[in-house]
Amino acid sequence: MARIKANPKSKVGEFDLPLFPGLPSPPPPAEIVVLRNLRRPVWTEQKAKLIARYLRLFTYVTRHGTYIDGFAGPQSERAQDGWAAELVLANSPRRLRRFYLCDNDPKQRDALSALVARQPPPSKADSKREIVIVPGDFNQEVGEILTRKLDPATFCLLDQRTFECKWSTVVTLANLRASGPKIEIFYFLPMGWINRAIIATTKNHSEIDDWWGRPDWQTLIDMQHHEKALAFQKRFVDLGYKFVHPFPIFDHQNGDRIMFYMILASDHPEAPKLMWRAYDQAVHDVAGWDQLSLLP
Repeated sequence: MARIKANPKSKVGEFDLPLFPGLPSPPPPAEIVVLRNLRRPVWTEQKAKLIARYLRLFTYVTRHGTYIDGFAGPQSERAQDGWAAELVLANSPRRLRRFYLCDNDPKQRDALSALVARQPPPSKADSKREIVIVPGDFNQEVGEILTRKLDPATFCLLDQRTFECKWSTVVTLANLRASGPKIEIFYFLPMGWINRAIIATTKNHSEIDDWWGRPDWQTLIDMQHHEKALAFQKRFVDLGYKFVHPFPIFDHQNGDRIMFYMILASDHPEAPKLMWRAYDQAVHDVAGWDQLSLLP
């Protein structure tokens, strides 16, 4: 596996030792790299910050962008530091032009409406900024959203709780463009409770079929965490993405427990580098991060 070097100005060094030793070599042509040697883990409370930091960095490259959030409402009342949609809207400079915020829950949409209402008046530079709240199930609304005006750089966050995002929705996003860069996807794979959720689903197995996109989801139960991440990673590669990286998100109380994998799927060669920087920056203000090391 190729060595990953951090940005020269970052405090993160080179990552030589694999977090998961013994993994098979990555298949061409896509770049498949498993995250390794995490000296600064990102906690669940910081996953929204991770997305916002990454988009801020990326828009320095693109100078524009469209943000689609399929499950946009705040997932927890404890999100005192803001949730993804809130933090992304607050990014400065305000280079993202269009926001499509979808949610199926009326209470969540009320929170989104309040968020939009408290946005500052647009300046001359961002007078074309558009924020649209889309009511309904994203799996059903995604086709209509994709008929709207999108920028060449379009980012879609799929921060599902468990089985909310159907794989057919991911396919729709990935296949929108016949040429040029695909819509970049941030796919949150719930890890801390996924086995319990699968086992507890004794009826309505069609929900899991739709989420996994095939009827062989039982194979996931016996997989280790990193094997599940690799299984989803391969699914994105099969959709034609050139760069697919799973980034682990840890439980704060038990720092060794992975609660999510945030899978970045992109066609842009700068995307993995910028996500590494965002992953580093997301924990700079967390007291005690340097007391935890996953190095052997």
